[in-house]
Amino acid sequence: MDLQLPIKIQDELTDDVVEATGLLDLASGEIRNVQYQDYDLEEEGFPARREDYEFTCGTLSNGSKEVEFRIEVDRMGQKYSITTDELLELKGRAAKLFTAPPPGAHAPEPAKKAGRKTAAKRS
Repeated sequence: MDLQLPIKIQDELTDDVVEATGLLDLASGEIRNVQYQDYDLEEEGFPARREDYEFTCGTLSNGSKEVEFRIEVDRMGQKYSITTDELLELKGRAAKLFTAPPPGAHAPEPAKKAGRKTAAKRS
């Protein structure tokens, strides 16, 4: 099964944040098709190789709900991924995120049991 979810990526620098989007492969934990927003990769270099780089995190969203997770960075290969443990935890959190009712929706009322009707006695 090939399940890839769109995510947001934030490379945290000392005084700035580099934002990007990508696709998280839920089978392998690899992040592909990374597209930086308002950041010139050729001119400024891979964010994790900068001296002011601190860490990278990701966000998976469904409407107004979000799940944040840690992203591992291969500085030399200039690739992003998440660990097996993080992937397992994220799958559980994502399942709750995508199966939760939308905000403001009411939980369905339990079905009412049909009452027994008694036949009137005839005399």
